[in-house]
Amino acid sequence: MSADAVCDYLGCGNTGEIVSRLSPEGFLVATGKKAYSFREAYRRFHYCQKCHDELMSGVWSRVRKPDDKKDGHVAPTAI
Repeated sequence: MSADAVCDYLGCGNTGEIVSRLSPEGFLVATGKKAYSFREAYRRFHYCQKCHDELMSGVWSRVRKPDDKKDGHVAPTAI
């Protein structure tokens, strides 16, 4: 991680010590650009521990919600 990495969560501004493919909206994302390896294909975000924990909590609460599993529902990990 670079020394200049800042948390990508809107309005945070803390040091982004965790590198993640989880977007600030709680979705895994790909760049859509040509990539030379699987690892390069996905956009990476930086988060402080607090913001990363909050995002993960939101993802898991959506995954575990039984009334939100209808056909056509986009998974929290959708690309």
